[in-house]
Amino acid sequence: MHLILYSKPGCHLCEGLQEKLEQIESFDLELEVRDITTREDWFEAYQYEVPVLTLPQPEGEALIPRPSPRLSVAQLERMLQKYLGPSA
Repeated sequence: MHLILYSKPGCHLCEGLQEKLEQIESFDLELEVRDITTREDWFEAYQYEVPVLTLPQPEGEALIPRPSPRLSVAQLERMLQKYLGPSA
C-alpha cells in the first residue's frame, strides 16, 4: 500500500503522523513523504492543510481524512483499514 504524506519542515503534527504511520505493521505500507516547500504547486495546495495524507490512484490522488493527532497507532491503523479497504 503506497501512501503520500504532504508535510513541511517544523510541522509537529506532520512529524507525529509520520512516526505513527511508520509503526504500522499489520499491512505493508510504503510511505512517501513530500515536503511542500520544495514545489510551488504543493505549497499552494497544502500550505494551510498539512499534514495531508493521500492514496495514489490512476485518476489522481484520493484524500484520506486527517486523523486526530491523539489517535494511537492501533487506532490509526483501524482508521486506515476503514478507508483503504480489506486489501490494506
